[in-house]
Amino acid sequence: MKKGIHPEYKMVTVTCSCGNTFETRSASGDLKVELCSECHPFFTGKQKMIDSAGRIDKFRARYGEKDDKKKDKEAEKETAEE
Repeated sequence: MKKGIHPEYKMVTVTCSCGNTFETRSASGDLKVELCSECHPFFTGKQKMIDSAGRIDKFRARYGEKDDKKKDKEAEKETAEE
């Protein structure tokens, strides 16, 4: 590595909006973040699950009727042929 062209890599303090602080190394100064592993919902286990059942029901209501109509027409054709 060439000398004099790289920034200084120093110890900095990262401060979260929840009050948690920890030290790491960075080329920039002290960091202030909004979320950390102590307050992020994914890491705390308080993550809300998306209601995918509602989406499926909405899809079936919108597109499932077309399939039912086709099946009814096919059933009518079969009974008419017999």
